[in-house]
Amino acid sequence: MTEYNGYVTDETIEGADDGPLAGKTVAVKDNISTEGVRTTCGSAMLEDYVPPYDATVVERLKDAGATIPGKTNMDEFGMGTTTETSAFGAVENPAAEGRVPGGSSGGSAAVVAAGDADLALGSDTGGSIRCPAAFCGVVGIKPTYGLVSRYGLIAYANSLEQIGPIAPSVEGAAELLDVIAGPDEHDATTQEAPEADGSYAAAADGDVDGLSIGVPTELLDGADEAVVETFWDAMDDLEAQGASYHEVDLPSVEHAVEAYYVIAMSEASSNLARFDGVRYGQSGGYDGNWNESFANAREQGFGEEVKRRILLGTYALSAGYHDKYYKKAQDARAWVKQDFDEALDDADVLASPTMPVPPMKRGESLDDPLTMYLADANTTPVNLANLPAISVPAGETDDGLPVGLQLVGPAFGEREIIRAGSALA
Repeated sequence: MTEYNGYVTDETIEGADDGPLAGKTVAVKDNISTEGVRTTCGSAMLEDYVPPYDATVVERLKDAGATIPGKTNMDEFGMGTTTETSAFGAVENPAAEGRVPGGSSGGSAAVVAAGDADLALGSDTGGSIRCPAAFCGVVGIKPTYGLVSRYGLIAYANSLEQIGPIAPSVEGAAELLDVIAGPDEHDATTQEAPEADGSYAAAADGDVDGLSIGVPTELLDGADEAVVETFWDAMDDLEAQGASYHEVDLPSVEHAVEAYYVIAMSEASSNLARFDGVRYGQSGGYDGNWNESFANAREQGFGEEVKRRILLGTYALSAGYHDKYYKKAQDARAWVKQDFDEALDDADVLASPTMPVPPMKRGESLDDPLTMYLADANTTPVNLANLPAISVPAGETDDGLPVGLQLVGPAFGEREIIRAGSALA
């Protein structure tokens, strides 16, 4: 295990002898099932869980010739923005000493940034690929919902999450997306992307001449000044290469974080009900009634952040509050989707800082979960709208801290955001 705690386990899984990823190592986030290899979700609840099957994306990695060097550390059950809630310890950011690597796929981004894996898989429910990509100075793609199979992904919030690639370059991320994308009979939410010329990797040609970029001013409001300056420098770079940019409106994003967390926590409370010490998880150790055993298993197995989100989600779904919170959150989600569609009618892609702040110091936000939630202001709206987005390095602050630039495209517009992102990385 490396000093930055990027891996939960370093058990190697060999792929086929040939294929598009032959000779490359691809680390896998520890909420993606690997047959015969421990898959913990960063939780004591699943510390000894060994799946009996491979996730579809893992099967595709093996078939493509990739070697999986290990499973990467993560915020427990994907719940966090810093990869500090893992039961196996916090992850250090190799690109910014003493800072968090972002989350929840912080381990995946860290091992790529440190050069311990060529590529990595993460999962993105509200920014969990793009946030660590930005904080670690690498590239991360959150695909359109349904482009990549979620079969074998241990669920946090089914209607929001997607598996996606993390890589040192846009081309590398696109090569990995070429391998994992496509319909899967095991996942009814997957679908065939519309016909397009060439692979995703072929789209990474850096040609942004004539590209129209919309900049939602709402996603700049409240952002750290150093982040905003770095973002505009990157936009000027794109303009110098032939792109143009203009302001667009996304008024609904004012309510996106609140809507996202109500929906995500509600789905989490349902999904995590199976971890009861009988079906999954550690035994509660009680000889008495089942309720005591159930409560004890969850008290011992879950960390504080997971308990918080389960409680809030259960409350939002409870009788008398479902319409007040969950239904309103779904109404807000529809509004967010409508605003994105209208903005993308007026631009080829949308651009914003990936994260409104540079990487935080370790321990800084653990006692203030609300601040951690608000840090997702630029990423969560994309998941609500089920659109594709990429985070590429935009540069560094004067203090040498990485800043990411987020590009959002229309549904199944991965090639557009890959092409635009490749002009910078």
